[in-house]
Amino acid sequence: MIVATGATGNVGRTLVRLLTEDQVQVTAVARHIGEADVPPGVRTVAADLAEPDGLRGAFAGARALFLLVAGERPYDILDAAKSAGVGKVVLLSSQGAGTRPKAYAHPRQFEAAVRESGLDWTILRSGGLDSNAFAWAESIRAGRTAAAPFGDVGLPFVDPDDVAAVAAAVLRADTHTGATYTLTGPAPTTPRARAAAIATALGEPVTFTEQSRTEAHELMARFMPLPVVEGTLAVLGEPTEEEQRVSPDVESVLGRAPGTFAAWAERNAAAFR
Repeated sequence: MIVATGATGNVGRTLVRLLTEDQVQVTAVARHIGEADVPPGVRTVAADLAEPDGLRGAFAGARALFLLVAGERPYDILDAAKSAGVGKVVLLSSQGAGTRPKAYAHPRQFEAAVRESGLDWTILRSGGLDSNAFAWAESIRAGRTAAAPFGDVGLPFVDPDDVAAVAAAVLRADTHTGATYTLTGPAPTTPRARAAAIATALGEPVTFTEQSRTEAHELMARFMPLPVVEGTLAVLGEPTEEEQRVSPDVESVLGRAPGTFAAWAERNAAAFR
């Protein structure tokens, strides 16, 4: 049995499907989840990572855990997992935990807890996700417009399905213990280029508007802590060489190149129609 937290998210939903297709028993965990959210036969548990005591039932009978960075008590989450017999944890962290440790202190805390847990562990540091473009879905549907700061700064965003595929491979194998993988797409893409790729997938023009840093800061601060806002804008606007570099880790684990943003846009075009 593998426990997958964040099971209704862009990574978790695909992870649950991949594991189920591979005949692995899965317990899918999310704050709000039901049988309609998962493939047939998957056990669901509604629980919150911010409340580790409520996770003990979810961990019962599990051998491995896929863990998101959520809540403020990673040590308690991992203690609950260990007491239930879990022997392995795969953490989905952020690339910023390595490149910008001060701004990304929260995922670094989870990484430290995982390394100190006594469990077999693997850390996945994801770059920006292609699915971040869903933030444009409403404006593209309503008026075929998309807005973002730093329109011509490229980053190698990664397909969340590739992140899920790496997680599934790592959870199933015993050869990744102690590894930290950085997950990126195959090439840097800019916000302007990503909007154009969605336009191509739709077969209709999409007008891209570049926001100022101040405009972006004001919008992001409505739903993100200020240190995260600052760190995110720094990555988007002044990325380091490491943040712009394409990592070989997706291909190393999966034996194939990561998917392109254009392919992601084609696959998800219905969300923007």
